[in-house]
Amino acid sequence: MNRTNNLYFIIGALVVIIVGLGGYLYHQESKPDGVEMRIGENGVSIKEN
Repeated sequence: MNRTNNLYFIIGALVVIIVGLGGYLYHQESKPDGVEMRIGENGVSIKEN
């Protein structure tokens, strides 16, 4: 019974990793091209994509 639980745990962890990686990659690919402006503690930064 313990082996079955470990197998389910490993499969669940792999599914979570795959879904998380897919979401991260989608977010990275959906960023708009152009100019990125940030205002933070270090002042204003402008980055061209």
